[in-house]
Amino acid sequence: MSLMEQLFPFHATTDGITVRVQPHYAPEHSQPAAGAFMWRYHVRIENHGSQPVRLIDRHWIIRDAHGRREDVEGPGVVGEQPLIPPGGAHDYVSACPLGTPSGTMEGSYGMEWADGTRFRAKIPLFALVSPESRRTAN
Repeated sequence: MSLMEQLFPFHATTDGITVRVQPHYAPEHSQPAAGAFMWRYHVRIENHGSQPVRLIDRHWIIRDAHGRREDVEGPGVVGEQPLIPPGGAHDYVSACPLGTPSGTMEGSYGMEWADGTRFRAKIPLFALVSPESRRTAN
């Protein structure tokens, strides 16, 4: 396993764009007794194509441990619509609250090549697992 795969265990590639994700439970921002669980996730978007690509929008699908689904859509990521050059990457960190001790996230980014071609880049499915969920599973 490469170092990149160790750092970002979840990844998907669409049309030369690789999306990598590394989730982390955030105990300092969670209150398990109150049913409030928080995760931070680091996303790295790599452009393996031959022309610049702009991230236009995002669509996240978030599911909690009970299967409840929440869709989050909007322009850009953390207030940016980054232009990623060929061979370049864009990294950002964001967070997700859940009312259960585990869940999943996945989705897609709306992308646009410099020539105007648009497509959706897959965000891989990844698990959100808190220490509390591990204790209740045992």
